[in-house]
Amino acid sequence: MEPIIHGVLLAFGLILPLGVQNVFVFTQGVTQPGLIKALPATITAALCDTILIILAILGLSLIVLQFEWLRIVLLVGGIVFLFYMGKVIWSSEAANMQGQEALSVKKQILFALSVSLLNPHALLDTIGVIGTSAVKYNEQDLVSFALACIFVSWVWFFGLSILGATVKKINISPKVFILFNKCSALFIWGTALYLVESLFS
Repeated sequence: MEPIIHGVLLAFGLILPLGVQNVFVFTQGVTQPGLIKALPATITAALCDTILIILAILGLSLIVLQFEWLRIVLLVGGIVFLFYMGKVIWSSEAANMQGQEALSVKKQILFALSVSLLNPHALLDTIGVIGTSAVKYNEQDLVSFALACIFVSWVWFFGLSILGATVKKINISPKVFILFNKCSALFIWGTALYLVESLFS
């Protein structure tokens, strides 16, 4: 039971803070015509977290954290994608909220992959913290710990999508949703600028 409780608490602690990944998944719940249409972003984010958790527990953290060039590559890639994603979200109009053109399945998957796999802070959280915490367990306890972390991730992302879709059903002016898009884009650009600062620090 201890590995399960540890995994749940640790995963919630890492995933709860407002981050680009969370903002993007929630935004898709709001801007897509229906909850089903937001599933590509939701499932992609959850799958990425699942893969990272498994790799971290298998010991990838011992490899990744040793190479400075890999950190730089991750930072640069993350910066480029975040600036591009911010531009697309900034340009999204209220029409998205009215069931018209929204982000395509391809763009949802691409953006979800970028904020999940090209965000060095998310990688360090998953690989560094979860990977390090998993060292104390073995065999069945290790499996229980991993499944608990993965379960929390899936529940959280689906919860964000459902919350976004629920918010959309409230009778709110399209201008509010446009403002929400602008704020989301600013947050994403702010994260990108923070990564630029990290690149030179």
